[in-house]
Amino acid sequence: MNKNIIFSIVIITSIAILCIIPTGFENHKLTNNNLREKAIVLNVDNNDLENYSVVTVGTQHLNLKILTGKFKGKVVSAQNILLGQMKIDKVFEPNDKVLAVLKTNETNSKILSARADDYYRINLMWILFVLFAFFLIGFAKWTGFKALISFVFTAVCIWKILIPLILKGFSPILVSLSTVALITTVIILLISGFSKKGIVALSGAIAGVSITSLLAIVFGVFFKIPGTVQEFSDTILYAGFTNLRLSDIFISCIFISAAGAVMDVAMDIAASQDELINKKPDLTTKELTLSGFKIAYPVIGTMTTTLLFAYSGSFLFVFMTFMTKGTPLISVFNTNYIAAEILHTLVGSFGLVLVAPITSIVGGYIYPTYNKQTRNMHL
Repeated sequence: MNKNIIFSIVIITSIAILCIIPTGFENHKLTNNNLREKAIVLNVDNNDLENYSVVTVGTQHLNLKILTGKFKGKVVSAQNILLGQMKIDKVFEPNDKVLAVLKTNETNSKILSARADDYYRINLMWILFVLFAFFLIGFAKWTGFKALISFVFTAVCIWKILIPLILKGFSPILVSLSTVALITTVIILLISGFSKKGIVALSGAIAGVSITSLLAIVFGVFFKIPGTVQEFSDTILYAGFTNLRLSDIFISCIFISAAGAVMDVAMDIAASQDELINKKPDLTTKELTLSGFKIAYPVIGTMTTTLLFAYSGSFLFVFMTFMTKGTPLISVFNTNYIAAEILHTLVGSFGLVLVAPITSIVGGYIYPTYNKQTRNMHL
């Protein structure tokens, strides 16, 4: 059997094993007598809601029909409490599909109370994922299937390895760097196989991620940005995880965010050099390296802007708020969460700039050497 197929089977098996292994943070109290089922809103009572300008507070009373589980078909009364926090509050309407939390007795035979937790989106997520998988595999065939495996493997590793280990007190930077290195290795070997292209891309990507992590550590210290700048970080502390090094987690997030773009640039250059050497086997190390540089110029130009779009897009409302208040730019850029995004963007872009020449140099050495060895074997 082809070793690339064997490797794909190994990764699929690893995904299955990781999905089964518990994280150690499962809370059975949230599931034993609290069933979560899909439901539809039959009617609503908004008499207890009070509007204060754009904010609504109070309790919305609902009648829900359960659509899944052992209580399927049962109609229950439920509540939806609005706290005046627009980013988490929702006002339901008849025919809305919701995730209902049903509090039951110890034997799960009777519903004691119910509440509408949020809109039910799981089915839409599955539809979107299936469409994504269908078009990915339909377009890229076997490579698309391996890309889908890589996608799932990355998500599972983050949930089952990265997050639990950080919560258990392991060094966020070491855990993040190791996890990113593992994921990068798996993705590149899955997509390119055990080939010279894979070796070149992997060498460039690992070097790029390592340099990006070093830059994140150094400049993260000098920027003096607290880890609490990230949303929900204080919630983790209130949950009892006061031993977590939030600043290290923030630094880890910088090179985790940039890892995908770094890997993409490394693969672009490695694949281009591979095509060049296949078309013209007599290219020298110097010629192939210079060609790698020329290939990298437009790639870097667009990828750095891509990072700027990716990071600044999530802070559009923040920038709008500053503008409505007429805040001076010097104050805007010196604000800790804006400075954090600038650090994200510049360090990530720096990593992209560095990974390009590194991959070009590695490819310029490996490809001609490999071709020379192959020709000698045939003589």
